[in-house]
Amino acid sequence: MTYRVTLIEGDGIGPEVTGATCRILEAAGAPVEWEKVPAGLGAFESLGHPMPEAVFASLRSNRVGLKGPLATPKGKGYRSANVQLRQGMQLYTGWRPVLSLPGVKSRYENVDVVVLRENTQGLYAGIEHEVTPGTVVSLKLSSREAGARIARWAFDYAKNAGRRKITVCHKKGVLPLTDGAFVDAFWQVGAEYPFIQQEEAALDDVCMRLAQDPSEFDVLLLENLYGDIISDICAGLVGGLGVVPGANVGDGCAVFEAVHGTAPDIAGMGVANPLAVLLSGCLMMEYMGERKVANRVRDAVSEVLEAGTHVTRDLGGTANTAEFTQAVIDAL
Repeated sequence: MTYRVTLIEGDGIGPEVTGATCRILEAAGAPVEWEKVPAGLGAFESLGHPMPEAVFASLRSNRVGLKGPLATPKGKGYRSANVQLRQGMQLYTGWRPVLSLPGVKSRYENVDVVVLRENTQGLYAGIEHEVTPGTVVSLKLSSREAGARIARWAFDYAKNAGRRKITVCHKKGVLPLTDGAFVDAFWQVGAEYPFIQQEEAALDDVCMRLAQDPSEFDVLLLENLYGDIISDICAGLVGGLGVVPGANVGDGCAVFEAVHGTAPDIAGMGVANPLAVLLSGCLMMEYMGERKVANRVRDAVSEVLEAGTHVTRDLGGTANTAEFTQAVIDAL
């Protein structure tokens, strides 16, 4: 059986890293047929919209996609294409597994924590307006329904993945209604999962504990803004955004993507590290039931990283994108 998968190549280094990922997955035997659709800055310049309807139509049909990084103009141009995609497809769970990799130097060893982020509400709901000249109000949206929805996803994930503990993070001491609703929903859903350890912790306490000993945590559950920040902190524990996979998942649709930016300073130079997108592709294979493909690719990546002779310069090597890609294919 061949699966049709939506492919959003992305901006900047996007086409380079997604291209490398497609090559490796195909070499590993992934039964995938790619359907390319335009999005991001390129789509905005050619079609007048950063997230055309063709993207949504493709994802509604295929129900799974692979995405490179998309550019978002700072403070002008258009609203984040990433946010539009998550909200438009109701991809309410941001899923970022953070795992130490062989051969990648970092401050900590054996890190294994999963960050789950509520994608559709919080301050990223984008509800803001100028009340008087020079004074802007931004509203933080929080509903019990959204909190319960991602809490149930988190508990089901923990149960199926063999995870033993979920920590819900908050600032309800300052925001008792919005963050309080998120935490209350967590405990309400958690009552149905008595065999999974549950705790709540203030965001600042979580940041301090992550810096001291990340092994304290198993699964972290956060609302939108907090999840955006903490997921990057956790990536820093294992070597940075270039080595961490990510996905945005809803009911019946999932988009797997790089967690790093478009890196315009090196775009087109052929030196970008495709590892984040490649590992996201492995997550996608697992999600689609193709675990053998995912494991083959991960084993090949581990072999290349441990050898250290064909790694990109961000990991201390000298290999370019094509050389790293070929090394992984050879290791397969």
